[in-house]
Amino acid sequence: MKPNPVVWFEIYVQDMARAQRFYETVFRCTLQPLATPTGLDGSMQLLAFPGDMTSMGSGGMLVKMDGMPSGGGGTLVYFACDDCAVEQGRVEAAGGQVFKPKFSIAPHGHIALVVDTEGNCIGLHSMT
Repeated sequence: MKPNPVVWFEIYVQDMARAQRFYETVFRCTLQPLATPTGLDGSMQLLAFPGDMTSMGSGGMLVKMDGMPSGGGGTLVYFACDDCAVEQGRVEAAGGQVFKPKFSIAPHGHIALVVDTEGNCIGLHSMT
């Protein structure tokens, strides 16, 4: 396996507008709509996180698709932050919940676990 093997992630949602507001508020970014892939019906909605295919890290998107529920499912996506307490501080105002406030995972930095408006638990990671 190559180092840093994760190359893409998808976070499934039930209410795309609500999820978009949450992620754009917490991460202060703009999600971009993507066209439904050829061969799939038009009921699928896709919003991509900002990405750069030439840089280290993984791209990803929010997906609303029939038959794919949101909520806890055994996979946890961690978002890189300068200080995860900053993004954690925006979660509740954006309609989410803080599950585990920022704590040390020394010597690997700090994390916080939060729940988005769709019931998905996501991680926030920073070295400080």
